[in-house]
Amino acid sequence: MTGAAIPLPRRIARARLLWLAAVLAALAAICALSVAIGTRQVGLDDILAGLRGEVGTIAQAAVSARIPRTVLAGLAGAALGLSGALMQGVTRNPLADPGILGVNTGAALAVVIAVAWFRISAAHSFIWVAILGAGATAVFVYAVGSLGRGGATPLKLALAGMATSIAFYSLVVAVMLTRGDIAGGLQAWQIGGVGGATFARMRHVLPFLAVGLLLAAASARKLNSLALGDEIAAGLGERVALARATAALSAILLCGATTAVCGPIGFVGLIVPHLCRLLVGVDHRWLLPFSALTGAALLIASDVVGRVIARPGELDVGIVTAFIGAPFFIWIVRRQRVREL
Repeated sequence: MTGAAIPLPRRIARARLLWLAAVLAALAAICALSVAIGTRQVGLDDILAGLRGEVGTIAQAAVSARIPRTVLAGLAGAALGLSGALMQGVTRNPLADPGILGVNTGAALAVVIAVAWFRISAAHSFIWVAILGAGATAVFVYAVGSLGRGGATPLKLALAGMATSIAFYSLVVAVMLTRGDIAGGLQAWQIGGVGGATFARMRHVLPFLAVGLLLAAASARKLNSLALGDEIAAGLGERVALARATAALSAILLCGATTAVCGPIGFVGLIVPHLCRLLVGVDHRWLLPFSALTGAALLIASDVVGRVIARPGELDVGIVTAFIGAPFFIWIVRRQRVREL
């Protein structure tokens, strides 16, 4: 009927599609800025030449170096945003994030020990070690947060994760102090950044990210069921333990692989899912892909900001995300009272 109101489901779907177009457009614009902006400004001709692989001038060489850096920042941001959404869905904890729960630091500690004590140097070995460290830390934090009355409440998990993160960071420093020959490189990696990215460096991490992405896609409907409560989910035929394990494994793969190649980068997995819920709601079939796209945009934008505000040097992206994420964390604690999702 002409002039009739659009049904609510259609309006929601239309709004989500509009937000999807907006996020994709913003991501494309941020990628263009990442290629164009840095210590040296470049023009459109240099950008096009750099995209063709030409490195005849300094500007073209700068573009060629920024392209893999932008790709790595996008992959890392997507993985961290997605892992944060998965962790929040699995634990029903609004404060869940690879950094706050200590998973990033656990992966970093495993890598530092592997390098310092076992002399591991192969890129693929770093990834396996980081994933094992992330997984062990996630299990440990959940076990500690589950102790006592009430089980694994959001506040107890956050406190257990932060305490674990502080303790593991101290251990990282202690290990590095005993190995002055490798401390410089590990210290730079530990801050978290995407500088010096190459496609060869990314090649080893892509299979792990792909598996994590597939597991995340398979977990979307299951997380919607878990959001109703374990008893209702089980009544709907969902295998609750398997659903949680699948989503948790996906988050650990994404977080551990990203930490191995970029170092521990915090707060992306905390900020992004909350922003995406404001745009598309709590349906994980939409929330997960939006978290990946928005996480990519946020990390690339943070990298651009780090290059601009510290010229002629740069701030590592891990520092920029910490400046953005810390106030956001405080706001969540104050406004949402740390209750379950």
